[in-house]
Amino acid sequence: MNRARRDIAVLFAMRILRMAAYGGLAVVLVLYLVERGLTPEEIGLLLALTLAGDAVVSLVLTTRADRFGRRATLVIGAGLMVLGGVVFILTGEFLVLLAAAIVAVLSPSGNEVGPFLPVEQAALSEVTDPSRRTTLFAWYNLAGSLATAAGSLAAGVAVQAMSGQGMGLLDAYRLVIVAYAGLGVAIGVLAASLRPSVEATRPADDDIRRRLGLHRSGRIVAQLSTLFALDAFAGGFVIQSIVALWFAVRWSVEPAVLGGIFFGANALAGLSGLVAARLAARFGLITTMVATHIPSNVLLILVPLMPTLELTVAVLLVRFSISQMDVPTRQSYTMAVVEPDERSAAAGLTGMARSTGSAVAPILATPLVTAPILAGGLPFVIAGVLKIAYDLALWRRFGGVKNGPGSG
Repeated sequence: MNRARRDIAVLFAMRILRMAAYGGLAVVLVLYLVERGLTPEEIGLLLALTLAGDAVVSLVLTTRADRFGRRATLVIGAGLMVLGGVVFILTGEFLVLLAAAIVAVLSPSGNEVGPFLPVEQAALSEVTDPSRRTTLFAWYNLAGSLATAAGSLAAGVAVQAMSGQGMGLLDAYRLVIVAYAGLGVAIGVLAASLRPSVEATRPADDDIRRRLGLHRSGRIVAQLSTLFALDAFAGGFVIQSIVALWFAVRWSVEPAVLGGIFFGANALAGLSGLVAARLAARFGLITTMVATHIPSNVLLILVPLMPTLELTVAVLLVRFSISQMDVPTRQSYTMAVVEPDERSAAAGLTGMARSTGSAVAPILATPLVTAPILAGGLPFVIAGVLKIAYDLALWRRFGGVKNGPGSG
């Protein structure tokens, strides 16, 4: 038990450091690229290829992680984080940045990218009792949300302070990316310290035929992946970098204030996961996912319709207070309906589907932020409508499907 607790603590620490890095990067990345002289179209393409590259990296690594080794996979992911940070620090050449965006691990959204989340979910499932899985995932997501919030706030305040002392914005943004790369190094060290107990339990017949790391669960993973891709495509219209840009264009919000807004949003999102675990224990995973997600998306549509900055922020924060209740329930459901030696692959494939879906949207969303329609707020409306369509489709397909064994 002590060893299991140690591995859980290490996995939580990795999540906290990584999400703090992602949160800080999301606040400054688009603004950094603007200072570098990139056009909105170039930035949109760069963000899209970043997310697409993350999806490919995740697919390649997670479908092999249960056999290649979860610890080794996490170390490789940390190395790709460092690579992305270093390249963006050293150059503003568009083609070089594109190449780095494809092969490295960067998060313009403030959300999880790369192989980490699927492999960590599988590792946590290996060292915890199935009856505690949803609750553990809720705390895991809360830790990540609070870390993202802290990273966003720290980045915004740091940039504001450095620019106030005479440092140019470009250099201030660059230092945040330096911190991102440094945290990648720390994550790699932690991943290497995990114990063998986090590795996959191999079946007695280890010669079983697999496709993309799956054997028995291919059909349900394909169905889930399709639906999750739709949800992520919708979410790609309102990734944190684009929301930050919209606030700057629509309301002239400064970086420190942006950091505060995202701190509150991510903190509320994380806390909502704890409520989701309790609801799921009573009503089921799918019911909890759908019943909390639809109201949050109605609020998302209302965000750009607010007449003042204060009301806009208020609606956004209320939306975030219920928007992430589907996250631990979605993760727990995926772990429950597949075999233990398919967990990394299943989480990776569904995660890849989400990354692929979200990769397309920034190309469309970034120019819309500067368009006159709804004062640049059309991405919020598109995202809300598509997410509601996803909720209804998920309920229709899986509303009658049991949660799976040990999904409490």
